[in-house]
Formats: sequence, C-alpha cells, structure tokens
Amino acid sequence: MTRPEDRSRRRPKIADVAATAGVSTATVSRALSNPGLVGEATRARVMDAVEVTGYRINSAARDLRQRRARSLLILAPNLSNTFFGTIFAAIQKVAGEAGLAVQISDSRLESSRLATLGHDGRTDAIVLLDGALDPEIVNGWRLPLVQLCEWNEDYDAPAITIDNAAAARLAVDHLAQLGHRRIVHVEGPPDNVLAIHRRAGAQAGATARGLELTLLPGDFTMESGETAARRWAAMTPRPTAVFCASDECAFGFIAECAAMGLAVPADVSVVGFDDVDFAGRFLPALTTVHQPRAEIGRIGAERLLAALEGGRPLGPRAEPVPTRLVVRASTAAPPTTSPRPKQ
Repeated sequence: MTRPEDRSRRRPKIADVAATAGVSTATVSRALSNPGLVGEATRARVMDAVEVTGYRINSAARDLRQRRARSLLILAPNLSNTFFGTIFAAIQKVAGEAGLAVQISDSRLESSRLATLGHDGRTDAIVLLDGALDPEIVNGWRLPLVQLCEWNEDYDAPAITIDNAAAARLAVDHLAQLGHRRIVHVEGPPDNVLAIHRRAGAQAGATARGLELTLLPGDFTMESGETAARRWAAMTPRPTAVFCASDECAFGFIAECAAMGLAVPADVSVVGFDDVDFAGRFLPALTTVHQPRAEIGRIGAERLLAALEGGRPLGPRAEPVPTRLVVRASTAAPPTTSPRPKQ
C-alpha cells in the first residue's frame, strides 16, 4: 500500500482510505459501519489503510447526517419467557459487531405508546416477536421491520420462521413410530398463529397415520400443562402420549404427572416444542421440536442491517428455517396398562 504524500496538510478522508486499500469508498463505508457485509481479507486491507492514513471516522457526524440512532429495538411479549433469551443474544451479537446498540421492550405496551416507537428517533429498525399487535400501528412505524418466529400476514414486513405445521408433524410421526395410537395435543392460545399451525400439523399427521388425536386447551404456560395433565388423567381410555405446543406447557404436564404419582415416559410419553435451554436438563430430559432460535435471530438482524446500510428493501418473507426433532428420555413405547393416579 502507498502512504499519502503528506498527512499533515489536511485531515484524511474516506477517499484516501479507499485509494490506499485499492477498494471503492462504498466498500470502505461498509467495512467500517457493517463489517459483516465484506470479506475478511477486504476488511483487513481497509483497516490497514485506516491505520496508514490516520483516518478517523466521525460516527456522531455521520449518524447526524443520516439521521441514525445506531440502535435496534426488539419488541417481545412476556420478557421473562426463557424462549427469547437465545434470540436476544444472537441479535445483540450481530448488532454489536456493526456498532449498533440494542434496546429490548415489552410489546404489550399501551397503544398510544406503541404508536410513537417508529417516530421518536430513538431507533433505526425494529425486530418484532409478537403477531398480536394492531396492524395499523405496526405498519405506521415506517421503519425497517422484521418479524421473528411469530408473524402476522397483515404486517408489511418479512418474517423469519420455521414451518410450524411440518415441525408438529415430526412430533406426531415420532410418537406413531413408537407405537402410540391415541395422542393428546395440548394447544396454545386459540388465536395465536403458532398454535394454529402446530395444531394443524398435529391433526394432519394424526390423520395421515390413522391415529386418534384429542385436543386439550392450553396457552403455552406451565399452568396450562398442569391443568391438561389432570384432564388427561381423567380420560377413559387414557391416551398414551401427549404433544404439547410448547416446552413450558410440557414441563407443567410432566410436573403434574409426578404430583399424581405417574411417571414419564413409563405411564405416558410427552413431547414439547421449542427446545429451550432447560429442555435437555429437565427430568426426564424432554423430547421436543428444536426451534433454531439463534439462527432465526441472526438472520433477522442481518437482514435489517443490510437494509439499513445498503438502503435495500427487506424483501419478501424468507424461506422457513430448517428444524428437527430432538429425541430424549420423555418418550418411549406405550405402556401395556393404564395406572390410576394416586388420590
């Protein structure tokens, strides 16, 4: 690389860095503001050129010209839910490498407060993990927006998701292969898009295999799993397997079985959905549909950054992110008898 003739005469500019590195000014800009968008070798050349030229980026001035807050906002319901932690971490990693801060807020704010989010200048883009908000409010934000996991067809934004119906069929297929013929599906909230697709997948899988499927109401929580366990225990004949629409629900179901003196999987097999961090450490370790939350968070954050830095539209909804069933100790062949719960 060639050194500038005399750096003392004037303050180095981005064009000096580009000339020294042998790249375009646009490439220098991307390397400095969003290094994930350029190759490692190119990024190294740019950083060497920055050191040689003595160039110093004025982030505050650049962001003021671009009217940028250098911040992403994540909106999610029930921030205490352990499901979101891995997604938050993946987004934080991508955003942090690009020099963006991350804000996290509860999506169930008052409508008047939600409506101001896209207009207060405090964020450049929004990651939304809630499909139950008013579409008029969401579409009025006028910021780059991506939906993760949960989605709403009325939002003018792409979604990064898995195929929930196909994933639910994996759970039903697994139970059928073990020999179960009567299965319970503990649903999620009746108007939730994830619950709707998981129920549809479970029903399609049961129909395809000639299984008897009973639906019990739920809402993704441990409490709904406990209630479902009591209802299941009172059924005659009692189904030999249960597919819960979330891991939290499955944990509650298994815990209530233990309280009634019933064992999993000796008395009933249980499958969850999500594969939260605790699923493999629960007793028994939970068989569950793995939702690749880190991958979903990474893809969503990268799409937002590409839109911010390159001025490109976010584009259509992405192809579903692949998933799989993780088989652990909570499922087995059906029992030969149906023990009575303790009184």
